[in-house]
Amino acid sequence: EAFDKADVSFVSVTQAFNTTTSMGRLTLNMLLSFAQFEREITSERIRDKIAASKAKGMWMGGLPPLGYNVPTDGSRNLTINVREAAQVRLMFAKLLELGSLPALQRWLEIEGFRSKRRVIAGGRIFGDCSFTRGALQHVMSNRIYLGQIVHKGVIHLGGHTALVDEASFNAVQAIIDGNRRAPRPPDGRTLMDGLVFDADGQPMQLISITAKAGKRYRFYGSTRLPDVAQVADDAIRRVP
Repeated sequence: EAFDKADVSFVSVTQAFNTTTSMGRLTLNMLLSFAQFEREITSERIRDKIAASKAKGMWMGGLPPLGYNVPTDGSRNLTINVREAAQVRLMFAKLLELGSLPALQRWLEIEGFRSKRRVIAGGRIFGDCSFTRGALQHVMSNRIYLGQIVHKGVIHLGGHTALVDEASFNAVQAIIDGNRRAPRPPDGRTLMDGLVFDADGQPMQLISITAKAGKRYRFYGSTRLPDVAQVADDAIRRVP
């Protein structure tokens, strides 16, 4: 296509390719079609192999989640990282105790817990930092900790050892679903954006919580709530 746009012809001195003739163009297009066919067949075979392997519970590469290490024994099953596994179990238990992701995020930061430290090719290091809310929600929603492998929405029994039991995992998902914020308007703003601030000067934002009975409560709250044990005043940080 690039040659055609520039009105360039292609002539090979070792093979019968000459795009200045109709037969040369036909031959080239046929070979290009077969090459494209081979690429697509190869891609399909790789995708099918990955899907079949994951259906058997195998780990098919990528960065291992917090609590696990990549297999080193030639198998395709994740191995437990003892220190990180204890942290994961503690995080699930603490979320059940605190009842919200922001509270868990603050507790992890106070206690000095960090994300998984990773070393990639070239010696580059990333991770080993405080949990953001998005990263924390990803960890607490990862079905890998139930001993499962998820592929394109389909759940398979994994070959690795689970770190949490199903009852605790489901209870944590109920807390996460109940703490989800209401969707923002199409323009991304709410009525009091940038106009309401808490006692610490932090901007308040719209927060939504669904009660057990299914009723949804909306209010403006501080973007970063302090730890309850450290607050001795009666400052207003949530407004219905």
